[in-house]
Amino acid sequence: MSVKTAVIIGVGPDRGLGARMCYRFARAGLHVVVAGRTQAKVDIVAANIRDFGGDASAVRADVTKETEVAALIDQAEQTGPIELAIFNAGNNMPGAFLTMEPEYFETCWRIACYGGFLFTREVLRRMVPRGVGTLLMTGASASMRGKPNFAAFTAAKAGVRALGQSLAREFGPLGIHVAQVIIDGAIDGDRINIGRPQVAAALGPDGLIELEGIVDAYEFLYRQQPRAWSHELDVRTFKESF
Repeated sequence: MSVKTAVIIGVGPDRGLGARMCYRFARAGLHVVVAGRTQAKVDIVAANIRDFGGDASAVRADVTKETEVAALIDQAEQTGPIELAIFNAGNNMPGAFLTMEPEYFETCWRIACYGGFLFTREVLRRMVPRGVGTLLMTGASASMRGKPNFAAFTAAKAGVRALGQSLAREFGPLGIHVAQVIIDGAIDGDRINIGRPQVAAALGPDGLIELEGIVDAYEFLYRQQPRAWSHELDVRTFKESF
């Protein structure tokens, strides 16, 4: 029996969205290829999966580098046909517009948008001939609306959202489920609790989106039947204005 493989890129700290998706889909019986820019972080997540009896491998990959993305997808395919692929890369990068350096804007775009192009292209090249697979993408509040001091991040996330819409329409009829999850608010993970504790405290527990609840949305999309597909879901706390 062939191994069902999931490849998830954009995996960081253990208490982060990428890692929690890896754990969830490993428990669902998939071999998870854990990918991210920091070898130590992806090693920890893969080791944790193996500790609870799951199957995982860790791959360091920079989503902005074409050769590294292609090598990642090749390695995942050697484990088994990719059934699930998740593009979870994209740092929240604020910046004052009038003093923003072009390199800063380009870096933000390369991670979230150009990286999305490289990853989805390589995945679809493998899925399309088989006529089956699920390709999910992570969005943010900036995917839908621009706020002051977030021009670079908004351009990048809105771009990858538009990319996902095009791919859903192009490849859905070929049997590939392309969808994205718009995370409208701050996630209750290490990035905000450790990196910006004052913001986390101001929002309070009910103002942060619960990690496992977000992962539920990805699993729901993965398990949808072809005659009842969604191409976008949004998640937020009950306190979030929108």
